[in-house]
Amino acid sequence: MNRLSMKHLRYFEALAQRRHFGRAAEDCAISQPALSVQIKELEALIGAPLVERSARRVHLTGLGEVFAERAGEILRSVDELEELGRAGSGPLAGRLRIGVIPTVAPYLLPDLIKALAQAHPELDLRPRETVTQRLIEDLSEARLDVAIVALPISEPFLHEVALFDEEFVLVRPKEDAAKPVPSADMLRTMRLLLLEEGHCFRDQALSFCNMAPSLQGELMEGSSLATLVQMVGAGIGVTLIPEMAVAVETRSASVSIAHLGPEPPKRTIGMVWRRTNPLSDQLGGIADIVRSVAMARR
Repeated sequence: MNRLSMKHLRYFEALAQRRHFGRAAEDCAISQPALSVQIKELEALIGAPLVERSARRVHLTGLGEVFAERAGEILRSVDELEELGRAGSGPLAGRLRIGVIPTVAPYLLPDLIKALAQAHPELDLRPRETVTQRLIEDLSEARLDVAIVALPISEPFLHEVALFDEEFVLVRPKEDAAKPVPSADMLRTMRLLLLEEGHCFRDQALSFCNMAPSLQGELMEGSSLATLVQMVGAGIGVTLIPEMAVAVETRSASVSIAHLGPEPPKRTIGMVWRRTNPLSDQLGGIADIVRSVAMARR
């Protein structure tokens, strides 16, 4: 006789988060028909429908919404029990789900993964790149163990560790290299290229330029730093990028780099994790490795 299992809960949680059988199946590394079978089996065990199926999207029933919330609480508790066991079993090992913001991931992750593999060969690293808001949501729901973000986050449930500061630099067309470096006031009058909304780096750049909300609609946007730099090389405008991105993003673009005055804009990159995470001491050691990798790249 079948009984409710952790597998049922994890599959249903994936479906509740994605609201799409195909994407939930990908997250669970199973086929869509197999996921559908598991959800139908779960509904049979519960004795009531949990999802409303349509051609494009899945909707949870009233019971399904409540069930998803309770299932999430159970799964987070189980994950914390596993972390508690790992914390008391010696060297850090097993799965480590690490989130990184897009303006850091391409430049830090390759070297970081190598360093972590050398320091902790038993770790099963699961990196994820996405914007800060989603990383914080994933941390709160225990879908991530730790995240590398721009500080401060100021969430009471998170522990923050500052890793390093880095400067923002101005990227402009190569033919402008000999021109005076514009001030923040002057940047407001130029065609400023910035990342799309949702990226914390965009907000930091706007803060430096003291851009009024009414002017933000006039900005030109890109989906990545690589796109912004290539747009500058094409003569479309100017942009700001973090120092760690310079070597990678400017090597194939016809651009010049300028440092912005005696007090340039900066950001603090740090690591955050749940205060309740039993692996807190070990994660502090991971933070030290991240810091050393970042310093070595300078």
